[in-house]
Amino acid sequence: MHALKKNRPLRRIVLASAATVSGMVLLLSLKPHSTPAAALAVPAPSGSSSAAAATGTRTVTGDTVQTRWGPVQVRITLKNGRLTEVTAVTYPTENPRDQEINSFALPRLRSEALQAQSANIDTVSGATYTSDGYRQSLQSALDSARG
Repeated sequence: MHALKKNRPLRRIVLASAATVSGMVLLLSLKPHSTPAAALAVPAPSGSSSAAAATGTRTVTGDTVQTRWGPVQVRITLKNGRLTEVTAVTYPTENPRDQEINSFALPRLRSEALQAQSANIDTVSGATYTSDGYRQSLQSALDSARG
């Protein structure tokens, strides 16, 4: 006879309780990821003072930002105060998944940065930590170059 037949209601109650407790433990053990407040990018100031100070071509490397999956660092080139190049110098490459994510995310982040001319860029879905680190490093490079 099957173990969960009606003649054994106590066994069903015990199994249902154990399954409920196990499910609750699993749910409570999940930790929501939170983005550090520093990851919020503030656009670089624009105005006559920054434009006057930024003449010629400058290449600046931003701060290395530690993310959950590894460090991220970018290098920018400004020509006459305009962002002309953004290169990811350091980014997570430890495993094939990191390589896959970053081969998808980094070109999009670069394109957005060049279009926005600031660190005020969107997060690439599936690459949240890399996007946050990229924005922070980009902002630090822009601050150094323009400030």
